[in-house]
Parts: sequence; structure tokens; C-alpha cells
Amino acid sequence: MERINITIDESGVGERIDVFLSKKLRDISRSHIKSLIKDGKVLVDGNTTKPNYKTRKGDNIFISIPPPKKMNTEPENIPINIIYEDNDIIVINKPQGMVVHPAPGNYSGTLVNALLYHCDNLSEINGAIRPGIVHRIDKDTSGLLVVAKNDMAHIKLAHQLQSKTMSRIYWTIVEYNIKQDKGIIDAPIGRHPIDRKRMAVVESGRRAVTHYEVLERFGDYTLVKAQLETGRTHQIRVHMAYIGHPVVGDPVYGIKKQRFNLKGQVLHAKQLTLIHPRSGEKMTFEAPLPEYFEKLLPILRN
Repeated sequence: MERINITIDESGVGERIDVFLSKKLRDISRSHIKSLIKDGKVLVDGNTTKPNYKTRKGDNIFISIPPPKKMNTEPENIPINIIYEDNDIIVINKPQGMVVHPAPGNYSGTLVNALLYHCDNLSEINGAIRPGIVHRIDKDTSGLLVVAKNDMAHIKLAHQLQSKTMSRIYWTIVEYNIKQDKGIIDAPIGRHPIDRKRMAVVESGRRAVTHYEVLERFGDYTLVKAQLETGRTHQIRVHMAYIGHPVVGDPVYGIKKQRFNLKGQVLHAKQLTLIHPRSGEKMTFEAPLPEYFEKLLPILRN
């Protein structure tokens, strides 16, 4: 068990203890810290506390962090929307709200759990936690991704991503009116220098390129088609926020006051084009806009 001791100085006074610790311990999420507090693993001057406790100068905080759980990915009978399947690949239309593979805080209910129930074989290149996963999309992003059923397929699909011969097109609704009809955002993305749980455009980041085209304007909002040239974490969300047009509903990079009751960002992986790893055939798949996206369009048009 890891043990950490922190004494509050002037800079940390008056903050909720869960907020303070999530900033101080950058590798631990706020939700995980809340769980540690509720489990009595966080003591202030030797006493248990609550997540909303406001820190005081001189507080001696003692944190006990248990070792991470060993993740054992189990098959789960979870329905999945299969767009295409053969002996080598399976193309899924992932719903908003589903995590792609198990990780701390999400040990079950993921796409991988569902795939293990559905498929007899998945590629083993990414290990037992991410079998078959060639690329990912965020939990609250919906749409298409391809999964490899064997190592041959995985290697060839990964090479297509690397060589930019796999095309991924997203539809999104962003804040405000984009005046130009199309554009290219070429700005490097890396970890945010202060908040390590966010990504940002930073000079030290890896090159990231997004091509975008306006499909429809709604006054204060714009429907956009975005095509990834590279595949950095949160790329479209970070890039659109960077040019002043954050994705509607984005809880991390979006505006604070959202007008619509959404469960996450309005971002859908609508089209995927790849070369089949065995046949060499060029294949294009499309996923219709999901309900959360379709419901928003008439509201914006009116």
C-alpha cells in the first residue's frame, strides 16, 4: 500500500479536500479520491473526513492508496451493434456512454467485455485487457471502430492507421458560427501542463492534424464534418476548442453553461474506410446518427 503525507500551506487553504488532492495527486482521479475518503483511507490530523471538507492551514493529510486491482476481463452478455463481421474483423457502432476497454473505475460493462462474449477469438497483440482493440473512441463519443479477430488483421490495420490509409470521418456540433466553409487544424497535442487528466495544444506535443468542413449553420451553432489525419487522444475535441468552437456538450473542453441536457459531447464517428487485411478490398462503413444527435438537430434548426 502506498502512503502519502501532505501538509496544507497557504496555497491550499479553503479548497474541498477531494478537489485539492485531485490536483496534487495528478495520477489519481477525483472520483477515486472520493472513494478513498469514503473508505477511510484519507485522514486529516488522524481523523476520517468527508469529500467536501474545506482544507485549513497546517492540516496534516495522510493518504493510504491500496495497490490497483488486478483486472480480469470477463465475457458479459451486452448487446452490441455490429455493422460488419467476418473471420478477420468486426466493425462496431459503439453507443454513447460505453467504455471501449477495462480501466481503473471501469472494470466491466465495456465493449471488450461484450466482444469476449460474442467472439471466440480476438487478437492478442494488446494483451488480455484490450484484446482486438486497434483504435479507440471516447466513452461519450458514439460511432464506428474496427476490431481485429486475429494478430494478422491487427498488424495490418494498425499499419493503415500509422500510414494514414485508414479514413475516419466524424460529425459533430460545435459552439458558435464557423465563418469559413472548411479548414485544417495543424496543432500539436500533448498532456495539459497543469491538469494531467486533460489534453491540450502544446509545443511539446505530438503533431495532430484535423480537416473540417461546415455542413450546416444554426446561428450560434455549426454542424461540422471532421476527418482525422492523425489520431491523438481527444483530438477533435481539443482542436475544435483550440480554434474557439468547442464541441457542444463536452464536459471537459466545452463551455461551462450548456443549453441542452446532454450526457456528453455531440460527436459521432460516422464513416470508416479501410483496406480489408486479408482480401485487400477497400471497404467503407457508415453509422447513422444516433438518437441523441438526431434529436438536437431540429431544435437547432428552429
